[in-house]
Amino acid sequence: MVRFYAAKAKQLLQWGKIVLPLSSIKFYPPQFVLRNPVVQGVKLAFKDGNEAAVIVFNIKNIRDIAEYLGPIQFPKFMMRFKQIFRQAIELEVDKDDIITLHDFFVDGISLYLKVSQDHGISSIETLMSTVANEARKTLHSEFDGVSMVLENGYMFIEKNSFSIHEAVQKSHKQAVAMAEKRIDSEFNEMVFVMGKIVSQKEIFLLAQPIIDVATKEIRAWEMLTRGPAGTMLENPLTLFSVARQTGKLYELEMVVFEKALNQIASIGCKDDVFINFTPLTMGNSRFIRDVKRLFQNHKTISPKQITFEITERDSIEGMRDFIYNIKVLRLMGIRIAVDDTGSGYASLNTISEVMPDIIKIDRSVIQNIDKNAVKESMLKGLLLVAKEAGSLVVAEGIENEEEASVLSRNNVDLAQGFFYAKPAMLPKKIAT
Repeated sequence: MVRFYAAKAKQLLQWGKIVLPLSSIKFYPPQFVLRNPVVQGVKLAFKDGNEAAVIVFNIKNIRDIAEYLGPIQFPKFMMRFKQIFRQAIELEVDKDDIITLHDFFVDGISLYLKVSQDHGISSIETLMSTVANEARKTLHSEFDGVSMVLENGYMFIEKNSFSIHEAVQKSHKQAVAMAEKRIDSEFNEMVFVMGKIVSQKEIFLLAQPIIDVATKEIRAWEMLTRGPAGTMLENPLTLFSVARQTGKLYELEMVVFEKALNQIASIGCKDDVFINFTPLTMGNSRFIRDVKRLFQNHKTISPKQITFEITERDSIEGMRDFIYNIKVLRLMGIRIAVDDTGSGYASLNTISEVMPDIIKIDRSVIQNIDKNAVKESMLKGLLLVAKEAGSLVVAEGIENEEEASVLSRNNVDLAQGFFYAKPAMLPKKIAT
């Protein structure tokens, strides 16, 4: 057989001499292109203007389960565990948003997914909770009462990294650390970094104008948070996800409020200003006390100038102090807005409970509304909801004149988006 291939090779070289001189023939080693589906998917998500994140699900008590089930049942358990997770994720997540699902590790599974700007951190936490509960319930019934303890963690993949491959690996490592909350891991580093950001107030704020649709005049500004410039935490989704998982969310949001008041006071801004808070922060028992203290430090700013915008999709059910705090804020003169309306049940439920002064319609409803009659009908329905609640309406994420024209013909009150202006520093020229 070796002689056969040697003879064929000799014939090939002789044939090559006929076509070209042997001196002109160059031999190259074979080239292999390794296509990493995660890297390719993340690149595509970034190209489309989205974020990408990794969610890690680890079985904390895997050794106990292995000992309990034994060498025959345990492999079946792991196979069923991964099958259930895949099924649950496919039910909960839009197929187009799943980059890939990895089960390289014995004790867990990793989900890489595309995250649009319209979806917040709480939607990821809701997904983790739903999938984990489904897996626990099913496996408990199928494997004779096995109680599985799951650890969850997530991390957004750094957009501005030199190497997407390295960014993916780093985010996975950090997500695992978040899940396991290891003392000697990157979780400790994240706690330290967030503590430093909060204590030294290492954030900066941008402002995006909110425009009167009829007159095109600026009616208000929304303050938008960015983390330390040039770091992965500059991205607000990453910043607030790390704050949430390290227990620093409340402190971070109060720093944002303080810096917003500082900025308003420093330029003498008299326009209305929107400041974002999660329901978790607004439902904190310390919230009213801390808000009053910060207003005491800025007596030139009237609470009537400020709108607290409820962000994220956390359920407010069971938050004992949330509704009470809303009532106190209103007595102070602060207005309340509900963000992301139209993107899911949680925002509509919040509207019915809060009866906000302002309803902000989510970008998912507005995008391509000029080409979609169903979306325009959704807009009309939300306008009726706003009318019943006595709320003004702000349409978010306007990116072109065609979308803006739909707002005009439907008499939408206010709008914001790149079509009008990108986020920038609060301009001094608005001082009066």
